[in-house]
Amino acid sequence: MKAQLVVNALRMAIWQGKPKAGLIMHTDRGKQYASHQYRSLLLSHDIKGSMSRKGDFWESAVAESFFGSLKQERVHWQSY
Repeated sequence: MKAQLVVNALRMAIWQGKPKAGLIMHTDRGKQYASHQYRSLLLSHDIKGSMSRKGDFWESAVAESFFGSLKQERVHWQSY
Protein backbone atom coordinates (compact mmCIF):
# COMPACT_ATOMS: atom_id res chain seq x y z
CA MET A 1 0.00 0.00 0.00
CA LYS A 2 1.41 3.38 -0.98
CA ALA A 3 1.54 6.35 1.38
CA GLN A 4 -0.40 8.49 -1.12
CA LEU A 5 -3.39 6.14 -0.82
CA VAL A 6 -3.69 6.56 2.95
CA VAL A 7 -3.02 10.30 2.69
CA ASN A 8 -5.84 10.67 0.17
CA ALA A 9 -8.16 8.57 2.34
CA LEU A 10 -7.34 10.67 5.41
CA ARG A 11 -7.89 13.90 3.46
CA MET A 12 -11.30 12.65 2.33
CA ALA A 13 -12.22 11.62 5.88
CA ILE A 14 -11.16 15.03 7.23
CA TRP A 15 -13.10 16.83 4.50
CA GLN A 16 -16.28 14.80 5.08
CA GLY A 17 -16.12 14.37 8.86
CA LYS A 18 -14.53 17.66 9.94
CA PRO A 19 -13.09 16.12 13.13
CA LYS A 20 -12.44 18.22 16.19
CA ALA A 21 -8.88 18.93 17.27
CA GLY A 22 -7.36 16.19 19.39
CA LEU A 23 -8.74 13.24 17.43
CA ILE A 24 -6.60 10.11 17.90
CA MET A 25 -5.91 8.16 14.70
CA HIS A 26 -4.78 4.60 15.49
CA THR A 27 -3.03 2.54 12.83
CA ASP A 28 -0.75 -0.45 12.51
CA ARG A 29 3.00 0.02 11.98
CA GLY A 30 2.88 0.16 8.19
CA LYS A 31 5.46 2.42 6.58
CA GLN A 32 2.74 4.40 4.82
CA TYR A 33 1.46 5.57 8.24
CA ALA A 34 4.97 6.58 9.30
CA SER A 35 5.59 8.57 6.11
CA HIS A 36 6.42 12.25 6.34
CA GLN A 37 3.42 13.14 4.17
CA TYR A 38 0.94 11.26 6.38
CA ARG A 39 2.42 12.51 9.67
CA SER A 40 2.42 16.10 8.35
CA LEU A 41 -1.26 15.84 7.45
CA LEU A 42 -2.05 14.59 10.96
CA LEU A 43 -0.07 17.45 12.48
CA SER A 44 -1.67 20.12 10.28
CA HIS A 45 -5.15 19.05 11.45
CA ASP A 46 -4.19 18.60 15.12
CA ILE A 47 -4.77 14.84 14.94
CA LYS A 48 -2.69 12.68 17.24
CA GLY A 49 -1.15 9.62 15.61
CA SER A 50 -1.15 6.33 17.50
CA MET A 51 0.51 3.08 16.39
CA SER A 52 0.47 -0.47 17.66
CA ARG A 53 3.54 -1.60 19.53
CA LYS A 54 5.99 -3.70 17.58
CA GLY A 55 5.02 -7.37 17.64
CA ASP A 56 1.73 -6.75 19.50
CA PHE A 57 -0.71 -8.31 17.07
CA TRP A 58 -3.34 -8.80 19.82
CA GLU A 59 -3.81 -5.05 20.15
CA SER A 60 -6.27 -4.79 17.25
CA ALA A 61 -7.55 -8.38 17.30
CA VAL A 62 -10.89 -7.48 18.92
CA ALA A 63 -11.72 -4.80 16.34
CA GLU A 64 -10.60 -6.99 13.44
CA SER A 65 -12.72 -9.88 14.74
CA PHE A 66 -15.78 -7.63 15.08
CA PHE A 67 -15.47 -6.19 11.57
CA GLY A 68 -14.75 -9.62 10.11
CA SER A 69 -17.97 -10.95 11.66
CA LEU A 70 -19.90 -7.89 10.50
CA LYS A 71 -18.72 -8.39 6.92
CA GLN A 72 -19.53 -12.09 6.99
CA GLU A 73 -23.01 -11.63 8.44
CA ARG A 74 -24.16 -8.40 6.76
CA VAL A 75 -22.02 -7.35 3.81
CA HIS A 76 -21.28 -10.56 1.92
CA TRP A 77 -24.92 -11.66 1.85
CA GLN A 78 -26.43 -8.38 0.66
CA SER A 79 -26.80 -6.74 -2.74
CA TYR A 80 -26.03 -3.05 -2.59
